[in-house]
Amino acid sequence: MDMDTLLSFNWSLMVPEFIILAAAVLLSILDLVMPREIGRRVLGWFAFVSVLLALAVVVGLTSAEAGSILYDTFVLDAFAKAFKIVLLIGSALVLLLAIDHQPSAGMKPYQGEFYYLFLTALLGGMMMTSSADLITLFVGLELLSVSSYILAGMRKHSIKSTEAAMKYVVNGGISTAIVLFAMSYLYGLGGTTNLYELSNQFAIETNEQYQYIAGLSFFILLVGLSFKLATVPFHMWAPDVYEGSPTPVTAFLSIVSKAAGFALLLRMLVTVYMTATVDSIGFLSIFTANDQYIAVLAGITMLVGNMIALRQRSLKRMLAYSSIGHAGYLLAAVAAFGQYTIEALWFYLIAYVFMVAGALAIVQFVVGDKDDDVYAMAGLYKRAPWQAVSMTIFLLSLAGIPLTAGFIGKLNIFVSFFAKENGNYILAAIMLIATIISYVFYFNVMVHMFARPGEKRRESSLSLPMGLAIGFCLVGTLALGLFPNVLLDFYQGNFADMVNLLR
Repeated sequence: MDMDTLLSFNWSLMVPEFIILAAAVLLSILDLVMPREIGRRVLGWFAFVSVLLALAVVVGLTSAEAGSILYDTFVLDAFAKAFKIVLLIGSALVLLLAIDHQPSAGMKPYQGEFYYLFLTALLGGMMMTSSADLITLFVGLELLSVSSYILAGMRKHSIKSTEAAMKYVVNGGISTAIVLFAMSYLYGLGGTTNLYELSNQFAIETNEQYQYIAGLSFFILLVGLSFKLATVPFHMWAPDVYEGSPTPVTAFLSIVSKAAGFALLLRMLVTVYMTATVDSIGFLSIFTANDQYIAVLAGITMLVGNMIALRQRSLKRMLAYSSIGHAGYLLAAVAAFGQYTIEALWFYLIAYVFMVAGALAIVQFVVGDKDDDVYAMAGLYKRAPWQAVSMTIFLLSLAGIPLTAGFIGKLNIFVSFFAKENGNYILAAIMLIATIISYVFYFNVMVHMFARPGEKRRESSLSLPMGLAIGFCLVGTLALGLFPNVLLDFYQGNFADMVNLLR
């Protein structure tokens, strides 16, 4: 590629990625040259401002026409913009938790590498949302994954953190190999790595052997991504990793990594497998013919995640299994894919960002990296009433109680089950049952906060980053529950055209 060709590309489409990349590089250099006696929190604020700047640029680009560069390997369409907004909002909140974070006694404070590793992971997720090529999709996935492995083991002198990193590396490596195996089938069949070229070719392919192998790649890819999304029965790593990781990393894995995984799944399903046919007349797509398997996976995930959460005493393990249950809700919407599915998924992910980040912020405030048994929340209302009320709102939202963002999110998914001619009544029933089960462990935490006697001590005052994190999450959770049309109208005004959404 000569210089004239390189300069001819519309690089403005990648401005958000350039901002995050430049911030990561600058932070790595500053961390090297700054004296040891100077605290690294200033680097966290620098990363936070960079994420907000990238978010402002993405929002400013929402009205711009879809475009692509680098021979259609990178696209900035409505889908990419929508999911980048989710990733950047979640990242900003996680960075506030990281800035506030204090390591447990006897452990060394985290150094500046946390922030630029976090930004590189975010960059990988952003690349995944804009990738229209198997190679760039895989590179973005690995950039996200490798950075996450290191972040999970940031507490170098903690056995639990080391165990979490080890389990995450092993399971992540298996997942990566399976995803790459599925992609190799697609490349072998189509002779190209471009998703749109694969889509066009598979749409007219009538050879039964080709259709069989393409269908096989669909199942292999689903299994590989199920590890990333922590859906049952591929969830084994999640509880230990969530519990052993520092709380900001737990928030990152629960929010940013999960959103990026669903973005990759949707991009592949809608672009390739909804056009790849399994019959000679091109009427039935691979996805349509096999969506019942995704529905089974979603149903099991919803039920198992919520039922196992009933027995958890660790707050972070409880939230890990809760996250598995929520992955089942999102996967159920994918299984019942229809006209309003992506809108419902996008709204739910933004609501999920606020309520999970808020809940983990309260957990970090109360217990930090110490033993996070649910009994640590006992008597919180007497010690810190504002934090107890905030935690209650986040838990009510996670449970899907009316007037919260979680209720509107679940309602959108529930309605999407019946948006098609043949409504998925079984998935709707399973979702209702799983939601009712979740009330038990969410309300159990509330009982401890308000009705159980706890330690007679005073909680420390809120720091600026922790106050901002809890405040933003509280406002977001309540605002989306009381005024959901604000976000839904924004979606309709910028991302509603399904044809342009995934081109």
